[in-house]
Amino acid sequence: MTAKPTTPNPLTLEQMRQQFDAAPYPRIPPEATPEGKYNDLFVNNIVTPFYLRDRRVVDTQGTLILDAGCGTGYKALVLAIANPGAKIVGIDLSEKSIDLAKKRLEFHKFENVEFHAMSIYDIADLGLKFDYINCDEVLYLLPDPLGAFQALRRVLSPGGILRANLHSQLQRLVYYRAQEMFRMFGLMDEAPTEEHRQTVIATMKNLKVNVDLRARGWVSSCEQDNDDGREQIFANFLLSGDQGFTIPELFDMLEQSDLEFLSMLNWRQWDVQELFQNVDELPGMIGMALAMASPAEQLRLYELLNPVHRLFDFWCYSTDTPDPDRPVEEWSDEDWQTARVHLHPQLRSNDAKGELLKSLENQQPFDFAQLIDLPARSAIPVDGIVAATLLSLWDGPQPIQALVQRYKTLHPVHPVSLVPLTDAEAFQAVQNALTYLEPFLYVLLERQ
Repeated sequence: MTAKPTTPNPLTLEQMRQQFDAAPYPRIPPEATPEGKYNDLFVNNIVTPFYLRDRRVVDTQGTLILDAGCGTGYKALVLAIANPGAKIVGIDLSEKSIDLAKKRLEFHKFENVEFHAMSIYDIADLGLKFDYINCDEVLYLLPDPLGAFQALRRVLSPGGILRANLHSQLQRLVYYRAQEMFRMFGLMDEAPTEEHRQTVIATMKNLKVNVDLRARGWVSSCEQDNDDGREQIFANFLLSGDQGFTIPELFDMLEQSDLEFLSMLNWRQWDVQELFQNVDELPGMIGMALAMASPAEQLRLYELLNPVHRLFDFWCYSTDTPDPDRPVEEWSDEDWQTARVHLHPQLRSNDAKGELLKSLENQQPFDFAQLIDLPARSAIPVDGIVAATLLSLWDGPQPIQALVQRYKTLHPVHPVSLVPLTDAEAFQAVQNALTYLEPFLYVLLERQ
């Protein structure tokens, strides 16, 4: 099966360049910063995908990161902040966008960056291999998404990881219908203008409220005369070249590019079993098929049942990558005895530490999900003893035995019998806490 766009008339590269020279994207002020936006930094810190794949904590110092289709440079800024010591290389078709990206990073005093006005298809001309490639909100606009995938694959270092995304055909179907309609009216033949936006608003408001396109695709916020209102029109109703894909098409593109699927960035929000009231009560053949489904099949089922995600936002890697270390659930007792414990780097901030200290002072549980909720479906609390035990991780990674001794200091006796806590009991308590937190990547565990 060949991956094909679901909408006609993709833009040529020259049309794309003209469009983004006229309206550089994203329209975020140069002084804006992602500091404190834990979820955004969490997914753009390369520690996250490398740990998901390898069960190892990668050092960002000296790594080479490509931001392919960097636009005005906001995501390059996020990557620079999230990955201390990394070199960021940004490319974009639009020279106007590249100029703005340079000014943005200069404003924030990042020097280990460079930007080039060039096509993704020509990326090999730089003569570089990248440890991590970020291609965000780009591929679904390109005339040849598969060719772009393959071009990026060729500049990925051995063992490197690529983050990319595609628009969901099923989730955006109403917008593709609207785009086709406005294409028929001639609004998609050039870069969109304010006059085009007002034409869309007037047309959609004039439709009867029970007309399907209005009922499904129109919200009052589209009419607002602000950045959000303009963004909703330009990025949905007037987005020339916008193409939608299905999960099978995504996996077909990966296969043709010699890339392996790693994970969705918001993997907790793609759990198909969460869509059922009680999986154990499903008819036998359905329950068995669900349990035996491959990752691709599970994602396909999710998009058929609940197409709520605009993006297939995913990480992938080259097929020649060495096998990863054993997952924590397969560790032996010996592995646990010598384990090294890290706090996720995006939690190692003074603000995050301040939140933990506040919970300790107020004698309240500490909820990790209040800081990073992307990998969680609900609150992820720990009690005061566990929170105080983990406090030392803000100073750096610790051997598990150091955490065990800290736990014993904080909790030396059983609260009822007053019998001293044994080393084995303290170890079990710490192990239980780490096993609870590790699937959310709040703590990262390495075998020594």
